[in-house]
Amino acid sequence: MESLRLVDEARARGVDVTIDQYPYTASQTGITALIPQWAQEGGRDQMLARINSPETRSTIKNEVVAKILYDRGGGDPKNVFISRNSWAPEMAGKNLADLAMEAGMEPTPENAADVVFDIIRGGGATAVYHAIGPDDVDLIMRHPATAIGSDGPVGIFGEGAPHPRQYGTFARVLGHYVRERGVITLEEAVKKMSSQSARRLNIHDRGLITEGYYADVAVFDAAEIIDRATFEDPHQYAEGMKYVLVNGEVVVEGGAHTGRRPGRILHGPGYTGN
Repeated sequence: MESLRLVDEARARGVDVTIDQYPYTASQTGITALIPQWAQEGGRDQMLARINSPETRSTIKNEVVAKILYDRGGGDPKNVFISRNSWAPEMAGKNLADLAMEAGMEPTPENAADVVFDIIRGGGATAVYHAIGPDDVDLIMRHPATAIGSDGPVGIFGEGAPHPRQYGTFARVLGHYVRERGVITLEEAVKKMSSQSARRLNIHDRGLITEGYYADVAVFDAAEIIDRATFEDPHQYAEGMKYVLVNGEVVVEGGAHTGRRPGRILHGPGYTGN
């Protein structure tokens, strides 16, 4: 895998580079990920001007089509789903092919690019991109430099059609990748989801169960824990998590939230107070 080779070569040269991963074959980010970087320079207004200009629109469209076919789109407009759209919430859960057909067009990559332009003109959206091979997920997870996190944004649960990572990341690793498939060991998984992540973020008093550290502790049944959130039905809590402590206070007891909210914002070393 080319990306892992580049990481290994950089680490061999002494470069401090690591990997983070969530255990799914699809990513989530803004729909502008399909727009080339040069077309986004200068901000939203400049991007819209280039999309609407006869001089640059066709070039941008060709690059969007290429991203649908050979990059984030996984070769088909059906692989790009709108997960959240504040100005047109009815789009959530539909893919670019669906939206093209609703607009009276054939579901081709070229027409999907026009749909992308219309979404950006309307105010943008968040999308899920199905374009990652399952074997690649396994390879990345096994790499010793890989830490695991959800990459889920802050938001209100129960809205839109979010990536299931927001509900199921850690339970999916423990249930599917550890217990069911044996991709990594239980010990490796816990390390990648706790101390390894904390070290990467320079958080020196969390991530281990040891004297002097904050008591952030998850107690789960290794024989039961599993994710239930799917791309089709993402608003599903995981099963098998018995107790969760945050800063020493019990926030999940017997699988149910206690109502306590002792969490706090953890600022990184670059935080300036602004």
